[in-house]
Parts: sequence; C-alpha cells; structure tokens
Amino acid sequence: MEKTVPPHVPRELVRDFDMYGYPANEWDVPQNLYRQVRAEGMPEIFWSPYNGGHWVITRASIIEEVIDNSDHFSNRYVGLPKHLNPARIFRPFQQDPPDSVPFRHLLAGLLTKQIVAAGRDAVQELAIELIEGFKPRGQCEFVIDFAQHLPIRMFMAIMSIPEEDRKPLLAIAEKISRPKYPDQRLEGYAEMDDYSLKLIEERRDGPEDDIVAKLCRAEIDGRKLNEEELLGVLGLLLIAGLDTVSGMLGFFVQHLARHPEQRREIRDNPDLIPNAVEELLRRYAHTTLTREVRVDLNLRGVEMREGDMMAVPLVLHNVDEEKFEDPFRVDFTREQLSSNVAFGGKVHRCLGALLARTELRVFLEEWLNRIPEFSIAPGAQPKINSRVTTINQVLPLVWETGT
Repeated sequence: MEKTVPPHVPRELVRDFDMYGYPANEWDVPQNLYRQVRAEGMPEIFWSPYNGGHWVITRASIIEEVIDNSDHFSNRYVGLPKHLNPARIFRPFQQDPPDSVPFRHLLAGLLTKQIVAAGRDAVQELAIELIEGFKPRGQCEFVIDFAQHLPIRMFMAIMSIPEEDRKPLLAIAEKISRPKYPDQRLEGYAEMDDYSLKLIEERRDGPEDDIVAKLCRAEIDGRKLNEEELLGVLGLLLIAGLDTVSGMLGFFVQHLARHPEQRREIRDNPDLIPNAVEELLRRYAHTTLTREVRVDLNLRGVEMREGDMMAVPLVLHNVDEEKFEDPFRVDFTREQLSSNVAFGGKVHRCLGALLARTELRVFLEEWLNRIPEFSIAPGAQPKINSRVTTINQVLPLVWETGT
C-alpha cells in the first residue's frame, strides 16, 4: 500500500498505524486495536501514512472539538481515501451547516418519536418471531439468523421495500461499508444510486404514503427536491438502515455471551436495560468518522493544512479514561452515559438514534426473556470486518434447548 506523508507533517508525528488493519482473530476488535494506541503512548494527534494519508485523533476532548466544529472541519467525505467517496453526496450527512439544516429538518419530520413509538410493537413482534423460530434448535448463526433480519426488516417496512430486495441491498451496503477491494466501494455507490432511482420512479406519482413517497413530495425553501437531492437523501437512509444497528447487535451479543454475570444482571433487573443499551453503545462504538480540514489551522499544537484528512474513531472517545472512569469495563450503573458519542456529535448526530435505541432495547428484552443462557459455540473463531463501520461477520451461538 502506498504511504503518503506530505511535507508539512513533522516526521515525529508519523506512526505506522493502519486504521483499517484490524486483526481478525480477537473478539474485542476494534477496541483492542485502539487500546494499543494508548499502550504505545502515541501522540494525541498523529499522522497515519495509510489510506491516502490522514491525521488520527485519539483523545475525547479533541474528538468532541473536531466533530462539533463544522467551520474548521468538514463532513464532506465519508471514508478514506478521498477518491473513493461518492460523487453524489449523502444528504444531510455529507453537508455542513447551514446547507445541512433544511435536510436534517426534513428527515427529522419523517423519523419522529410518534413514528418510532408506533413501530415498537412491530419490532417486538418480529423479534419474538425470529427468536422462537430458531430457539428449539439450540443454536443459531446470530448474524444471518437475527442481526440481518430484525433492524433491516423493520427499516424496510418503514420504507415499504419488499422482502425480496433485502439480500441485494445488504450486498450493496457491504460493498460500501466494507469493500473487498478499494474500487468496490464506488461500485456500491453506483448500485445504490440505481436502486434509489428505481424507488423514486415507482413512488413519485403513486398513491403511496411511505417515506420514499413523502420525500418525492417534500419541499425545501418552497421547491421540491431535485433528483440529485432525492438520491442523496434516500441513499443515506438506505445505508444507515441496512448496516449500523445490525453491526451493533453483533457486539451486544458477543459481550453478553462472554460475560454471563452481566447477562444475568440485566435479565434479573430489566429496569437496567435502557442503561445497558447506553453502556454497550459506549463500550462498543464501531464507527470511525472522517473530517476534512477546511482552513490552515493549529489544533492543539499541530499544524494542519486545508484539505488534510482526519480519522475520528468514536471508540477512542468512548474508551478515554479522561472521559470515563475505567473505560474498558462495562458497568450498567455507570453515570455520564449520555456523554458518549456512539451516534456522533451535536452537528451531525444520527437522526435514526431513537429508532436504533428502540430496536436494541426490544432485542435485549425479548432475547433474554426467551434465551437467558447462551454462549459462543465452542471452537468458533472471530471473523471481524471493518472500514467505516466494524461488524462481526460470523457469530455462532449455542444454548440448551430446555432453557
């Protein structure tokens, strides 16, 4: 892999660190990789020569400063390196204020508390159906049998997308989030555009009242969204709905399978479930944000140039001992849980956070009620894949059928 170190980067700040070079033989990835950053005493800000070259931000206070300062740090790029980003931006995620504001208001109106609350019963019914379907077997492959069903089928129901489209859409999302080779990400963006355009053409003049149809009728500043804007908004919804919660479910289950005492703690004290969701979100944040430096500036003594790229690993914020006491320990009674950034910062906070939390809470309630004792299958080996987000690709579970 070509390594890039521009002239303005001091050589003492360059580290041989590939943020996508996760070892695939540890259950606690990517957290252990970033634990290495702490153990090796790397600077608070250093330069990685991989993936086009970029700064890496390692401390919670600097991460907060970067993700909440859109005047100096742009969200225009969603991954590294720059040339593998979509030509058509995902709106409002790849916009900065004030351009992002009307699009955020538009999406917020489509994902209200009332809509999420109305869908909770459907999430619960689907969770029960899935669990009861494989419970008698005493085993399941959690990713395939559950994680790629519950949040995705719920999202598809909200979007009125047919079930037969689930596997093709998952394949597209995988190309974008975790490509097997660099240019595959661009292929995924093109395929997502094609699929989104098909949905728009189907719903634009139809009688439907789903989210796609509402987007086609929506107005910003007194005008309807043009095709490029529609594709950008719809593409964002599809990527977010197909990947993020599914990946987080894998880390939730992995932790509970390996820590039976904490599994029993929330099973016996269901009032702890909301806290458990927040603590596991904190501990297993699995997204790395990117930012582009907008103007020449000095950040905590480091000179940066306009156009420099930055990797902002949210896991490093959430396991920073300056922010959280004993941060690698999971504690369902921990305070300050609201200060984690699993769903991003203030400016670009995930608009689907409420729906995600609802799905995760329902999952814990229904799973622990039906399969309270379970473990990772003997001999199972971790298979981790990571780019913008990190997932467990394989997670085989076993339990006694009498439990």
